[in-house]
Amino acid sequence: MADDRSRRRTGRPLRTALVLGCSGALLAGCASMPDTGDVRGVEPSQRPDAQVRVFAMPPPQKATPDEIIQGFLEALTSDDPQFEMARKYLTREASRNWHPESSTTVLADGPSTEATDRGSTQDGQPGRNWLLTGREVAKVDGRRAYTPRKSTYSEPVHLSMDPDVEGGPEWRIDRPPSGVVLGESDFQRIYRSVSKYYYAADTVPSDGGQGDVVADPVYVRERIDPLTQTVRSLLEGPTEWLDPAVTSLFPKGTRLAAGTKGLAPDDQNTLTVPLTRQADRVDLRRCKLMATQILYTLEDLTPAGIEEVKLLRSDGRQLCPPLREDDAEAAAPHRTAGQARYQYFLDGQRRLVRLFGTSTGHKAEPVPGAFGEGGRKLRGAAVSREEDKAAGVSLDGRSLYVSSLVQGAELGEPVISSSAKAEDNRLTAPSWDGRGDLWVADRDPLDPQLYLLKDGAGTPKPVAVAGLGKGRIQAVRVAADGVRIALLVADGGKKSLRVGRVQRTPGENGPARISVHQLRTAAPQMEDVTAMSWAGGSRLVVVGREEGGVQQIRYVQCDGSAPAGGVLPGLTGAEEIAAAEDERLPLIAHSDDGIVRLPPGAPWQTVVGEGTAPVYPG
Repeated sequence: MADDRSRRRTGRPLRTALVLGCSGALLAGCASMPDTGDVRGVEPSQRPDAQVRVFAMPPPQKATPDEIIQGFLEALTSDDPQFEMARKYLTREASRNWHPESSTTVLADGPSTEATDRGSTQDGQPGRNWLLTGREVAKVDGRRAYTPRKSTYSEPVHLSMDPDVEGGPEWRIDRPPSGVVLGESDFQRIYRSVSKYYYAADTVPSDGGQGDVVADPVYVRERIDPLTQTVRSLLEGPTEWLDPAVTSLFPKGTRLAAGTKGLAPDDQNTLTVPLTRQADRVDLRRCKLMATQILYTLEDLTPAGIEEVKLLRSDGRQLCPPLREDDAEAAAPHRTAGQARYQYFLDGQRRLVRLFGTSTGHKAEPVPGAFGEGGRKLRGAAVSREEDKAAGVSLDGRSLYVSSLVQGAELGEPVISSSAKAEDNRLTAPSWDGRGDLWVADRDPLDPQLYLLKDGAGTPKPVAVAGLGKGRIQAVRVAADGVRIALLVADGGKKSLRVGRVQRTPGENGPARISVHQLRTAAPQMEDVTAMSWAGGSRLVVVGREEGGVQQIRYVQCDGSAPAGGVLPGLTGAEEIAAAEDERLPLIAHSDDGIVRLPPGAPWQTVVGEGTAPVYPG
């Protein structure tokens, strides 16, 4: 990938240095490395190995305004924890007022620079005006939340002669850009996505009860103590988008104890977290739930994982007994419902059939009950997360039925019916959340509607969806937590992936009103999305096409970011796709070759030549 700064380079060599760390098998090689030779510049966007740290160099003496601008922008892409080197390019006052943690602006090809005024003055001193420009693709705010953008970036920067520099007046930036500005490839190299975990606001666990945990993705700098950054972010609270639907069990204002420089697990994979006095008086139950939030949040941030979390009071004493992973699952199941045992799809006879989840065999069996052994023909289906019942849409798309997955179970009356004339305008495939509720959309142009059935039964509740405009829902997938919902929305002949926040307004006898708010685009890089599925706490797998490109399958984050390396092996004519929350289970798809699956680390494999509508529980 081309270097993001190629547009702004003016012949000045990159002033960056590399530090290589040694570990494991690299020890011998590091021991024999030469200890002489020049420091060589590198292209930071070449994605150095994880062992490599990139550091910027300070301004050279008598640097020109152009060199100061270039050096500052390069310093923003270094692995400098507090951006101390970048601050050397600023005046003392500008450094005090510049807050790099306030935002990160991501530009497609990095910032371009242009001198707009060679003779400006400020306070009687000679100065220079510059303009940073580019195509903005995303912004990360002060809470580390990622938001896709499609806009033109333009921000002025001013330089002046600074008399306070040692050795005499030198050019320095006295009006820097707000926050950090860098290119997309540098952002992908420097930052990584992590999921914080909070409790769904309407399921805050009571004594002895369980709570639903909800993933909240944020971005942290990958090589600057990401574990400590992530815990600090967790304690600060949820992102603005998720905040109305979740809560943290940490008392308001709780932070890491003063003097905490970094967190790291010991040789027993136990992480000790010292907290401020706000948490001193929490009871045993709440302490356990707080530790659960930390354990789930950090599970993917260390090679061996965190097996135990120990919280400390402000005086250094233990707040409660250490929490182990098994205890966390008892308090708040990470995946809300049981692990998927089977993969499901409709066979050539339109019956619901299943394959054992970890089986390498290709022989599917009809599910017990009316949808499988009973031979009921279906267009689409969904299986509850406990795998004890299923919902199926009739072959003509008009009716939705629910049936137990037990031998001999009979089919009752439809729970929802559509009045649309055209089959393609009738019911979508349904989706179960981890609370046992069933979701489905009616695509009737005369009365489009999203519905929820509590426990898959009773009177369907209409669900208001804010922000749809003229778009119509074409597919529904609800996250296990029941707080986030993914929708394929058709508008203007194309489909886009939107993720909304589900809010439940409390009533005397349960939720009085359920609605979806703040739809956001989750795959902005895709011009047209044709299929999608949740694939973990914050991740979805999508089938779609980029502008001017061919069909591809890739992972995206529910915040709209696309992790580097997220593109999956191609598949001819992929029409539907399903993923489990457990990443060890294979993807399953409907393509020109029939039902296929993609085990981790292997190519696509054909399961059966005939089949449609693959699903995992959910």
